[in-house]
Amino acid sequence: IANAKVGASPAASSSEASLEARVADRAAWIANAKVGASPAASSSEASLEARVAERTAWIANHKTTESEPAAFTSEASLGARVADRAAWISKFNGAKSSPAPFTSEASLADRLKDRSAWVQSFRGEGGASGGKKLRVAINGFGRIGRNFVRCLESRGPDAPMEIVALNDSGGVKQATHLLKYDSILGTFDAEIRTVDDTTFTLNGRPIKVVSSRNPLDLPWKEMGVDIVIESTGVFIDEEGAGKHLTAGAKKVVITAPGKGSIPTYVMGVNAHEMTGEENIISNASCTTNGMACFVKVLEEKFGIVKGMMTTTHSYTGDQRLLDNSHRDARRARAAALNIVPTSTGAAKAVALVLPSVKGKLNGIALRVPTPNVSVVDLVVQTEKKTTAEEVNAAFREAAAGELKGILAVADEPLVSSDFKGTNVSSTVDAALTMCMGDDYVKVVAWYDNEWGYTQRVVDLTLSMAEKGF
Repeated sequence: IANAKVGASPAASSSEASLEARVADRAAWIANAKVGASPAASSSEASLEARVAERTAWIANHKTTESEPAAFTSEASLGARVADRAAWISKFNGAKSSPAPFTSEASLADRLKDRSAWVQSFRGEGGASGGKKLRVAINGFGRIGRNFVRCLESRGPDAPMEIVALNDSGGVKQATHLLKYDSILGTFDAEIRTVDDTTFTLNGRPIKVVSSRNPLDLPWKEMGVDIVIESTGVFIDEEGAGKHLTAGAKKVVITAPGKGSIPTYVMGVNAHEMTGEENIISNASCTTNGMACFVKVLEEKFGIVKGMMTTTHSYTGDQRLLDNSHRDARRARAAALNIVPTSTGAAKAVALVLPSVKGKLNGIALRVPTPNVSVVDLVVQTEKKTTAEEVNAAFREAAAGELKGILAVADEPLVSSDFKGTNVSSTVDAALTMCMGDDYVKVVAWYDNEWGYTQRVVDLTLSMAEKGF
């Protein structure tokens, strides 16, 4: 280049030349190559428009296309830019078959898979170390509250939500002891350490313990709580549960039948109908969850004319250990010494999540001397003629399909303790399915009224969060 320029000072290409000299030389060379064009688009003196035009021309030439402006330029249409980006991603991924997951032609499964991979990559490998998790607080650290902690922990460190606080009148010492040692669930396989009078850690993650009987006084706003699990059984109407919202929480999930106009949702039945506008929802009762899923199958496959239900239910903390006063005279009697008939709204409540059976179901509960696991016995008259084999086949189909993970079918001759710790909402005992004539059906289904129910509370909480805040 120095020779071509006939005696120029140190060649602009050499390391001794100044930056200005090198830029000027490069610009002159490009201008000469372009046969007299205006200041080279690559030089710092060229206008932004000139440089963009030069880049566009280079890309167009590189892509051997003469159609519309290169997809990387601002002049290209959105469609062209998306198509170009999709092609680049496809090439980058080494995909030669289906369209790139970002394009509208890609299948939903491909797009979801790609999106999931992107989210995981964004959060960091494994998803546990990065990304914002859903912040959850528990109000009432009784049977369901403690089961919630264990259920969530059973899903591993990558679970998209974390417990940051709980409200328990007994304080840290009592909360940690009852969480660690449980007569039904056994010793919790987790590291639980007390930090101070208001905090303990669960596998290294801090959880704050507060103590207030008035939800308005709870520090949900300052702690950035997204959802409160209301498991006291007390604040089950809009006024009571709404206090958590006033205290700063964004949403509330009630672990009991709600009162008033609070919407009720059951996973696998009507939870997909949530709109995201709900601030307070109910997960119904354990028995409603235990029967709604298989009632849905009966209603959709055979049609229900009417039916009666009896749930043989383990005793609960609402009963008396020894005879003592209670608003229900039967539940005033010793729980471990009696079969205690009592009322249940579970059968009627199924209509809240499955409106087509409204007015068709009713029933009672028999509380028995077992600490956990219950069984529901439902007898219905069907609209269509059927057999026990057809009914069980319908349950198996649903359990393997739309109700997978929620409904199961057991073929072995099992008893209540065999269903302790089952994750599903309900397990149909196939051997006990009966038909009288061709339209009278009896179904028996087991459910863990603590663990199985609480797994659905976790699921519903996640489903609510996915709808947005």
